[in-house]
Amino acid sequence: MTRFAGKVAVVTGAAQGIGAATALRLAEEGAVVAVVDLTAERAQGTVDAITAKGGTARAYGCDVADYDAVAAVFATVAEELGALHILVNNAGITRDNLFFKMPKADWDTVLTVNLTSAYNCSHVAQSYMVKQKYGKIVSLSSRSALGNRGQANYAAAKAGIQGLTATLAIELGPYNINVNAVAPGYIATAMTAGTAERVGATPEEHQTQVAERTPLRRVGQPEEIAAVVAFLVSEDASYVSGQTLYVNGGAR
Repeated sequence: MTRFAGKVAVVTGAAQGIGAATALRLAEEGAVVAVVDLTAERAQGTVDAITAKGGTARAYGCDVADYDAVAAVFATVAEELGALHILVNNAGITRDNLFFKMPKADWDTVLTVNLTSAYNCSHVAQSYMVKQKYGKIVSLSSRSALGNRGQANYAAAKAGIQGLTATLAIELGPYNINVNAVAPGYIATAMTAGTAERVGATPEEHQTQVAERTPLRRVGQPEEIAAVVAFLVSEDASYVSGQTLYVNGGAR
C-alpha cells in the first residue's frame, strides 16, 4: 500500500518497541520517516531496518523534553525532508514505585518525558501543519491512564495525554488537523520487560500472567499498535479526531 506517499512523518522514541514498529509501518506504506530518539545513533537501527525494506528514513537525535531542541530538529526535518505532515508522539519512560515511596524526581521525570514532550512536539509541529492546512497527530497514552498500582506518575502522564488530545482536536480541527491517541494495554516491549523485572518475574512469566486475564488470552505486539496508529494518521480516518482508542485485547 502507498497510503502515505508524499507524506513526511516524525516518530519519537522510535529506536525500539512501538515507536520502531510504527516507523517501519509508515515507511512500508510510502511515508518518508524522521526516526527520532535521544541520539541519532540509537535511531539508526530503525532507519537501517526501513531502508533494508526499500523505504526512506533518516535518523535524528533529540531530547524531546527540551522545547528548543525539538524546535531545532523539526526545522531540520522540514528542511531536509521537505515538510512535516504526520507526528507520532511515542517517546516515554517509566519510573515505577508505590506512591509513598516515589521520589519527586521520578514524578517530575516521567511527567516531563511522557507528557511535556507531547506538548513540545505538538506545539512545534502544529506551526507547520496550520500553515499547510493539513496534519495528523497521534500520541501514545496507555491503559494505565485508568490507574495502575505502582504507576501514579505514568498513569497521570498518560491520562494527561488524553486531555491534551481532546483539546488539540478542538483547537486544531479548523485547520484540517486530526489529533487522536492510542492507549495500548500490555504490549511485549522492553518497557514491559522492565515492569516484569520490577515485580520479580521474567518477561515470559509476566506475559503469561497477563494473558490469562486478557479476553484474547495473549499480550499484544508492537506491530498491532503500529497498525492502529497507521489507520489514525491515514485518510481512512479523516473524520476521526479527539479520540483515544484502547487497544488491549478486550481487557476491562
